[in-house]
Amino acid sequence: MMALKSFVLITAIFSVVTSISHASDPSPLQDFCVAINDTMAHVLVNGKFCKNPENVTAEDFFSSSLNMPGNTSNQLGFAVTGVNGSEIIVVLEGILYAGFVTSTTGPNMKNKLFSKILHSGDVFVFPIGLIHFLLNVGKTKAVAFAGLSSPLSGYNIVANTLFSSHPPINDDILAKAFQVDKKIVDYIRSQFGRDNN
Repeated sequence: MMALKSFVLITAIFSVVTSISHASDPSPLQDFCVAINDTMAHVLVNGKFCKNPENVTAEDFFSSSLNMPGNTSNQLGFAVTGVNGSEIIVVLEGILYAGFVTSTTGPNMKNKLFSKILHSGDVFVFPIGLIHFLLNVGKTKAVAFAGLSSPLSGYNIVANTLFSSHPPINDDILAKAFQVDKKIVDYIRSQFGRDNN
């Protein structure tokens, strides 16, 4: 009888512990999906028609439509620019250089840079999880808005992550990864004001 009670108690505890769920954003199956209507020239991912990644250009992540008023004579009374992506940048003032680098999607896509010079009214989309950048290349201050697809998007500045981690990443590992001498790693690390021991 005692063994049965122990078994029931252990089963109940196991059921409670294993029934706890965790929610998060789903991991993408590829770096990005540029939606298309042409069902004959596509790659099908999760039931969505995507442009073949080898045919994607920076123009697919760019729009200059926000510098013109949209048609607001619809039932809702406003215009919507529909873009799917993990981060969207809208430039209000100035000139920005924006870009991202793919990971290892395919043989002709490895570490491919997609970049564009953005002006007032331009929009650029950064797909989820890819290293990306923005740089003010104008002679005045730039103003831009960023929209994120996740309420907990967070961010990592790659250099800070690699060169000022706690505890520090071993110099040999960074030197090998960047294919440089350890003295260069030490110099870069010193720019972050942290002890590299």
